[in-house]
Amino acid sequence: MSPLDISSFSGLTGVEAGTRLRNEGYNEIPSSEERGILILIVDVMREPMFILLVGAGIIYFILGDVEEGAILLSFVAVIIGITVYQEQKTDRALKALKSLSSPRALVIRDGVHARIAGREVVRGDIIIVSEGDRIPADATLLSGNNLVVDESLLTGESVPVRKHVDNANHTEPKPGGDDMPWLFSGTLVIQGQGIAEATGTGTNTEMGKIGKALQSLTPEETNLHRETARIVRDIAIVGLFLCTVVVVVYGFTRGDWLNGFLAGITLAMAILPEEFPVVLTIFLALGAWRLSKKNVLTRHVPAIETLGSATVLAVDKTGTLTHNRMSVARLEAHNEYFECIPGRKTPPPEPFHELLEFAILSCKKDPFDPMEQALLQTGSDKLDGTEHLHSDWELVVEYPLSHELLAMSNVWRSKTGEEYMIAAKGAPEAIADLCHVGGEQNNHLQAQVEQMAGDGLRVIAVARAVFNERELPDGQHDFSFTHLGLIGFSDPVRPDAAGAIRECYSAGIRVIMITGDYPATARNIGRQIGLSSYERVITGSDLDAAGEDGISGLIRDADIFARVVPEQKLRIVDALKENNEIVAMTGDGVNDAPALKSAHIGIAMGTRGTDVAREASSLVLLDDNFASIVAAVRMGRRIFDNLKKAMAYIISIHVPIAGLSLVPVLFGWPLILLPVHIVFLELIIDPACSVVFEAEQEEPDIMQRPPRNPAELLLDRNTTLIALVQGFVVLGTVLAIYLAAVSRDLDEPAIRTLTFVTIVIANIALICTNRSWTDSIIRTLRKPNKAFWWVIGGTLIFLTAAVSLPALQNIFRFSQVPLPYLLICIASGILSVLWFEIFKFMRKSRTSHSSSQIRRGGQFG
Repeated sequence: MSPLDISSFSGLTGVEAGTRLRNEGYNEIPSSEERGILILIVDVMREPMFILLVGAGIIYFILGDVEEGAILLSFVAVIIGITVYQEQKTDRALKALKSLSSPRALVIRDGVHARIAGREVVRGDIIIVSEGDRIPADATLLSGNNLVVDESLLTGESVPVRKHVDNANHTEPKPGGDDMPWLFSGTLVIQGQGIAEATGTGTNTEMGKIGKALQSLTPEETNLHRETARIVRDIAIVGLFLCTVVVVVYGFTRGDWLNGFLAGITLAMAILPEEFPVVLTIFLALGAWRLSKKNVLTRHVPAIETLGSATVLAVDKTGTLTHNRMSVARLEAHNEYFECIPGRKTPPPEPFHELLEFAILSCKKDPFDPMEQALLQTGSDKLDGTEHLHSDWELVVEYPLSHELLAMSNVWRSKTGEEYMIAAKGAPEAIADLCHVGGEQNNHLQAQVEQMAGDGLRVIAVARAVFNERELPDGQHDFSFTHLGLIGFSDPVRPDAAGAIRECYSAGIRVIMITGDYPATARNIGRQIGLSSYERVITGSDLDAAGEDGISGLIRDADIFARVVPEQKLRIVDALKENNEIVAMTGDGVNDAPALKSAHIGIAMGTRGTDVAREASSLVLLDDNFASIVAAVRMGRRIFDNLKKAMAYIISIHVPIAGLSLVPVLFGWPLILLPVHIVFLELIIDPACSVVFEAEQEEPDIMQRPPRNPAELLLDRNTTLIALVQGFVVLGTVLAIYLAAVSRDLDEPAIRTLTFVTIVIANIALICTNRSWTDSIIRTLRKPNKAFWWVIGGTLIFLTAAVSLPALQNIFRFSQVPLPYLLICIASGILSVLWFEIFKFMRKSRTSHSSSQIRRGGQFG
């Protein structure tokens, strides 16, 4: 329990650390899964679409159509380029997330504490480790306080080992064994604190020798992946059957089996839904990247799916709903109060001097805790120049906070005195217990605490003791403490918290606040942020009294939980789950890990959270801000929404393409779509569904809907029905143009030209109308989406060139057609989605009418 003297360490300079980082590299083990361009190209060449394109090209060469075969194979190169670009973009997003998700480290550089990414730790860095931290590098312990480390990752032994400074002369550092000074990268601090010097990083660590990669992002099988795989399988089976039918029908009816195989390949290319898995991968990877831009790091991909289904957000008060910027607001001593006004250095009256003196003595010399920092700052402001500040006293022993006693004590020895001075601070009831306060005095103390807590202050008590014996006791209860008074801290509510909670309520999400503070403090904060039922507060003792059977009913309508210890969070989560809630839970400490693991979405604090909490969570809140959680829910809903639109678009556009490949064969008409046309359409579809829809903004009402049912399919019955109707309407429109052209006795190239122009324009119209399922095309076109304009502009330029330039006309087997005919095709393609625009307008009007009735009912009912 000897105290850590951090002030004696200055660490490396920033320049030294930068030089070593450049010379020795990052503190990470190189990934064996690095994929270069060649590997990506090989992966693309294994795709069914690639094989079909090559097969079609070979058939053209056999038929003697060298030019057509060469053009088709050149398109293969273009598709490879697009695919490689998409894969690299996804890989870059994953690398950025991997960098963010590496363990953090608290180091001393230039004499100042700095929290950096674990991968930036260099040899020679002075590292500060404490309970719940992952040790970022191999290191030698320089100073320690009751430090215990779990090294099972390296040794396989589940029993943690003690660490001691005095055994630094052993021959070779090895994990395992008590009272050794060596710390190893990746191991976990179970108890205590320590200061160590990094001796090895990256591959030069014990972990590097074993070759295990830490904190890696691994692909995870999600419900969306399983659903997508099922859809692809089902469509592929149907496609294979239809392709066989086409080849057989073409071969028997026309006696040309080679062209029959070509027609079969064309249909296979038209039906094959190769975009589904690509789109899913890109959406989830870029979705995680977009979440990181909202200060939310995704550690487990399924959390992106679950975000839109969350029905309860259970959050810590301190640091999430408040700033965690403590300042001393009020002092109480001898039944007198003193208000500490920020910026005013007026010293308090004499009765408060001893209270502040021992409050400061109960803090660490160089504290990291905001409350202790506030006490030292107040002491510096209010007691400067008095005899109550003791910079020359020696800190002998620290008695840490424990679950059994929510109080901590420091034992000091002055330079001249023989006796020990003990300063204690902690929860008022814990200090009252140490001071043996009882009866009427304890009731009066509780009333004072309730009064201060009712004003939204976080309250602690302070006590002092004197000890004359040489041998210090094992526990704090062996000292004879005297109660000195109370200190109230203010922690301002975040300005965006109230707005974020209103947004949650409009989205059908319940917000629960969990705190270790007094009920009155929690009630005051709940009132400030606008919690709906802030008057009712459930305490930790209420939870214990309810038992396992009664807790589910107890928490059904309560939104504030006070005087809760971390272990009770798990009971709250489990009870909410029993009530069929989808729970997102925040936490930062080691003891929060079970609750984070149990919640559907565990959210660890990134600024003040322990590595254990981060590892147990699905998401990490990089700025510890509640508003960022709400922004993540909004983003999660947007990702699922846009993914559903992209999948619906894929189905709808494949219906007319497959229909134009199948119908002419069945009815003995000339073939309209050839492989080169399918490739052209794929060059529109791929970037549209993977880039345009991914970048689309959320719908205006996205946070006015209730949470999504987690069992809801991506392509549910309604979505699939709309997509199929869209596709068949386009198919009917294109076939109408085809038959009209035939009735005009146009030749085959002209018929193909008009039909193809119609399907391309209809494709563009489908992209436009599916960008939003609530707003009109005109309103959607005003929304920024650079990818959309690039895709549409490129498509129109290439279509114009293919229709008008003789060289391209020859490749696509087009011919010159009159301008009025082209205008009819363009109008027909646009009008093919008119029904869906009318459908959106009618549905929106009906929804608005229902909402207005509900509002009137709320006003007058």
